[in-house]
Amino acid sequence: MRKSEEKQPDRSDTIPNPSSMDLKGHQSVRATFRLSEACIDTISILSTHLGIKQKSVFDHLLEDVQTLREMAQDISDMDFDPKERVQKSFVINRRSLNYLNKISSENKTSRDAIVEYSVKRLLPIIDKERNNHEKRKQLLGDISKHFKKGITLLAKTENSLNREDPIAQKFKTAMKVHESALDEMIGFVEKGKLIEDFQPE
Repeated sequence: MRKSEEKQPDRSDTIPNPSSMDLKGHQSVRATFRLSEACIDTISILSTHLGIKQKSVFDHLLEDVQTLREMAQDISDMDFDPKERVQKSFVINRRSLNYLNKISSENKTSRDAIVEYSVKRLLPIIDKERNNHEKRKQLLGDISKHFKKGITLLAKTENSLNREDPIAQKFKTAMKVHESALDEMIGFVEKGKLIEDFQPE
């Protein structure tokens, strides 16, 4: 009997099947919170500057149940004035929202306050990225100068040989790749300007 016709082992008992509750937990839902502008800016920076989806930021923060519980207990008596907040809707996992609702109810703590103080845990990441942003700006200047020197050298190569010469052709191709990469780097640094004026509360 060929191997393809041999009876394959039954793995149904070893590989767990997802339940309907697991699948529902990954559904995306829209939740509205009242947060400070600094908190909203933090989420925006992580999303646009670091390329992290806002939904992923909330999943990371709200599915750490133990930390959420400890935080909710610490901030239950803190002053959290909703009038100083801005209403904002976000798309998050249903499971993340369920965790948040449960912990908020257990500790009689505002959902908004839990989200606000959870996001503050990410401020060290913002500080690190602000420093990296300044370094990127300086290095981008050096890279731009390097590109300009390459353009000058390309012109010299084409004049010394001709534009159809294999060396000139390959050099031109390399400079096009360099130009495309430089444009992407410039765009990335431009998006990073959002972090320059960011001032956490």
